[in-house]
Amino acid sequence: MSGAMGMDDWAAKEFGGAKLGDGRLTNRLIKIASAFAERPTASIPGACSGWVETQAAYRFFDQASEKKQGLGWEDLLTPHLECTMARMRQHRVVLCLQDTTELDFNGQQIEGLGPLSYEAQRGLYLHPTYVVTPDREPLGILDAWIWAREFKDADGNRPGILESTRWIEGYERVAEAAATMPGTRLVYVADREADILGLMQRAHALETPADWMVRSKHNRCLPEGGKLWAKVRSGEALGEIEFLLPARGKEAARPVRQKLFARRVELPDGQGGLLPVTCVIAQEIGAPKGVKPIEWRLLTNREADRLEAVAELIDWYRARWEIEIFFNVLKNGCRVEALQLGHIDKIELALAVYMVVAWRLAHLVRLGRTHPDLSACELFSEEEWKGAYLLAEKEPPSTPPTLREMIRQIAMLGGFLGRKCDGEPGVKTLWLGFARLRDFVRGVEFMRSIDAK
Repeated sequence: MSGAMGMDDWAAKEFGGAKLGDGRLTNRLIKIASAFAERPTASIPGACSGWVETQAAYRFFDQASEKKQGLGWEDLLTPHLECTMARMRQHRVVLCLQDTTELDFNGQQIEGLGPLSYEAQRGLYLHPTYVVTPDREPLGILDAWIWAREFKDADGNRPGILESTRWIEGYERVAEAAATMPGTRLVYVADREADILGLMQRAHALETPADWMVRSKHNRCLPEGGKLWAKVRSGEALGEIEFLLPARGKEAARPVRQKLFARRVELPDGQGGLLPVTCVIAQEIGAPKGVKPIEWRLLTNREADRLEAVAELIDWYRARWEIEIFFNVLKNGCRVEALQLGHIDKIELALAVYMVVAWRLAHLVRLGRTHPDLSACELFSEEEWKGAYLLAEKEPPSTPPTLREMIRQIAMLGGFLGRKCDGEPGVKTLWLGFARLRDFVRGVEFMRSIDAK
């Protein structure tokens, strides 16, 4: 149907602008991205259609070699970063989530890997900036660090750049993006590892073009004496908020009620001056027996002295969980730790592709929840939305379904039961359903080509 993007066209949009020195390589990149998205849980041979396509994919990743094109992961990801920024400009506020994850390739023969948390482990680290709206709609990747640690020397010291630099440089990239979109407020959001003075100093030196908010790890001393957290809690609470904490792992979803405190303070900047910050403490009250109460302590440059403003900051911090979902999709959905490409440079190229695939899967799941009444035609072709019903042995509706109906239909193909008690489908059943639907649509297209001869 006219206007429908279809399941293949997204890859051309996100990767089509890649400048790889040869147009054939760009076309191959688009095909690889489409194949990986259709079968994210499969190995590279399993995702590709036959041995010829598999060989072509391996030849593409060989282009990481300096003897060939010397491609880096940045070359592949650049057009997606530009698409992400275009999507960001359509919103008044966007949250730039940062975190680090280990990718464990222990036991595989891959050159260039480094130690992980345990010195005997082998792998690399990924630190992306993942952008979402306050409603948690994923917009894409804005920036990334990919690196392998160097091995400790004879004295037990680890050479190389300080890894804490990634948090500061991550903010700098967000600040650079903020300068190009004056109509959008960018908010840098990170967990406790980002609670470093260097980040606050750098943001202050740049005159804070992007807001920042980190979970407080250090109970700092105040210039006038006393400790930060006790100072904040010594004032009157601004009020209370309630929200539903989603299920995580073996922990069931449960309602949470928190009392909010906030205070504007000045912290020593380590250079003889003071840094003005707002400290927010969200303290759970009435937690179930045997459950550790949830308490968050946040630091931000933003001023917030009213309940509504502080509650908004808590909502923004809670959205940080979206980057954990992204990592889960990348590791367990796309199974990137099972990649067998022989060299870290090739692994990095594949990671660039899979990061965009993981974003797209998470984006579709969220769209089905935030824009349930959107027509499925906006994201799927007529063959695709009708095929989802035919595969389930149902007669397709006479008019296109809504996006929510389409997402649920695809998820049912992947094992989602769709009962009232099941809630909304997750990413796993969606990607399994996608694989079945794509195979079905391709089979129909092939049969049509035979009939046309």
